[in-house]
Amino acid sequence: MTIRLGLATMTVIAFGVSGQSPKAPPADSSSADAAIVGVWRGELNHLPAVALTITDEGGPLAGAILFYLQQRQDMTQPRTATAGLPEPMLAPKFDGTTLQFQVSHKRAHPPGSLGDPPVPFHLRLTGPNRAVLVNDREGPALPLTRSMY
Repeated sequence: MTIRLGLATMTVIAFGVSGQSPKAPPADSSSADAAIVGVWRGELNHLPAVALTITDEGGPLAGAILFYLQQRQDMTQPRTATAGLPEPMLAPKFDGTTLQFQVSHKRAHPPGSLGDPPVPFHLRLTGPNRAVLVNDREGPALPLTRSMY
């Protein structure tokens, strides 16, 4: 049995998952995008599900998302999570509360997905270092936590 999240078999952000506690952005940050910049991670079934890295170092917002494929050999075995390939965020737009962006779906299930259009997502802030990630085509919301690493 295979569990698929977001872009089906596309795997979530593999920039490393650590047990360190989240840190707030630097207090001296003057960027209007400071509330969204950082590394956002979400879990499903107590395993990594997605990692989203957002930066504004080069000026406008940019980033990448990594999905994890969760699967198990059969119902008696524990699930495992395998990181996929990171995909860049396309056309990111942040309004101060919600980041809208798209992710290519071409490499999700080749060759059948090679002609697929990008998939729309949004990341909505819900509190300090907390947000929900939503695949606008499939839902539901996945809670994410932010850190600066």
